[in-house]
Amino acid sequence: MKLKPWIKSVIIVLIGLAVAAFVIVPLPFYIEAPGATINLKELITVDGKADESSGSFSLTSVGIRQATGLLAVKAKFTDFEDIISKEELTGGATSEEYNQMQKYYMESSQNAAIEQALKLANQSYTMKFEGVYVMSVEKNSNFYGKLAVGDTVTKVDGKTFKSSEEFMKYIKSQEVGQSVTVTFLHAGEEKEATGDLIKLSTDKKPGIGITLTDHTEISSDTNVKINAGSIGGPSAGLMFTLEIYDQVTGSNLRQGKAIAGTGTINSSGEVGRIGGIDKKVASANQAGMDIFFAPDDTLDPAIKKKYPELKSNYEEAKAAAKKLDSKMKIVPVKTVQDALDYLKKMS
Repeated sequence: MKLKPWIKSVIIVLIGLAVAAFVIVPLPFYIEAPGATINLKELITVDGKADESSGSFSLTSVGIRQATGLLAVKAKFTDFEDIISKEELTGGATSEEYNQMQKYYMESSQNAAIEQALKLANQSYTMKFEGVYVMSVEKNSNFYGKLAVGDTVTKVDGKTFKSSEEFMKYIKSQEVGQSVTVTFLHAGEEKEATGDLIKLSTDKKPGIGITLTDHTEISSDTNVKINAGSIGGPSAGLMFTLEIYDQVTGSNLRQGKAIAGTGTINSSGEVGRIGGIDKKVASANQAGMDIFFAPDDTLDPAIKKKYPELKSNYEEAKAAAKKLDSKMKIVPVKTVQDALDYLKKMS
């Protein structure tokens, strides 16, 4: 049967629209893929001076873009690309809340990195702990609807703390179901909220039911500037610390090597686990890095028993480098000092 010309035209238009939709219409999913590897000489200055020493320290990132049908199919058949839901990406936060969270994580990470670098370089500084930023509130928390993303918790039961570690230690020393009063700043106004502690699903210990990060202010005669732009999250902490330390001391520990890595940093100088390390290894490898520092985190035995396939960041990084047949040296670190020790032996 011969189709009429107008029917053919309609079919062609419909096919064209279907193809266009497959290519450009966004889906309620996201693609995680290797992001940029960024030379920290471009982002960090100390006392207004640029880093002109040989070699480089670089942060690595995971690229996030909204999926289309075409990108989703491509991700299925491409190494180091994963399809995730919006819930997995944001944890249920709105786009505005998610972006604010990433900003707070970055701010906290920068201050912790400056503190560790100055401490290791024996430079004076003052770190003021303002409280903890509320990053999210669990729906089963008795503070849901009372605390909001961006609030700063300054006291619990009238007690102040010197770090988020102290804050969490106090909360976990209480009892599930116990009533606590939280003092917090909301839009600059001090408020209070009271509620019972819940049993956390992560460690079965008492908790308020929030995720948090340090709200700190650091000052020093050493003027450290970090211009991270739109980069968010806490995972550049280790590499920030190494770049700042190298500039403050003038030690040039890199010895001409291109060094990348990842890992959070806390007030004790410990390097913490991050997500998407396989993609960061792929990014660093593509950028021609010589060395990659990976968090050598210790997995909780109970979690390992429940998820036997789970690997440490170092193990994940090694597996990714092997898959890439990379010549890049993967170096495990538990602390900033581990990284410095490796660099000093290298030199």
